[in-house]
Amino acid sequence: MADHTSLVTAWLIEDHKSYGTRLMRALNRLDGIQCAKRFTACEDAIAALAQNEAPHVLLLDVGLPGMSGIEGIAQLRQLAPRTAVVILTVFEDDDKIFRAICAGAAGYLLKTSGIQEIAAALCTAAAGGSPINPNIARRVLEMFSKANPPARDYGLTPREKEILQLLVQGKTIKEAAAALEISYYTADEYIRSVYEKLQVRSRGSAVAKAVQEGLVPPSGT
Repeated sequence: MADHTSLVTAWLIEDHKSYGTRLMRALNRLDGIQCAKRFTACEDAIAALAQNEAPHVLLLDVGLPGMSGIEGIAQLRQLAPRTAVVILTVFEDDDKIFRAICAGAAGYLLKTSGIQEIAAALCTAAAGGSPINPNIARRVLEMFSKANPPARDYGLTPREKEILQLLVQGKTIKEAAAALEISYYTADEYIRSVYEKLQVRSRGSAVAKAVQEGLVPPSGT
């Protein structure tokens, strides 16, 4: 990880010849940044990492011949765990963004970015930050929100949650009643109410829904 006064070293993995050449030259004209190597395939960069000192940042395209940029992230980070991987691509569809971030990319930029924006992103990534275009950052947050929706509130009372927790732990109605020091019939009424609120018809369905949606703490906690 680079500090604020050190030279930020970068490697570029980009198969578009003219764009890659222009970008490498532009970066090397800037103070504080050295783009020392350029590759046209992930496989070549992986081979180079095995034989050379890793840079602070890998600037990585997605659409590459052979192994794609997203597929290469895991191997690149395995060989150079302290190196930040920043995606630089024309793709801005949600699937590729989501997969790249989940694979371990520290940042995601579009090729429409100016050289100063790319340079700033390299410095941010080298310092341990996560440079992401503001519009893409907003979409990433939305995607993760959709992938991990907040737990739904079914209106369960504290006692109903206790009963449901006991069912998740494998207790029978009789055992649940004993644990809560209530009658069997009272426990049965609570369970029926739980079924109605969860919109299920069986104990198995209630337990499955409770576990899948995190309605009660995991069994044993």
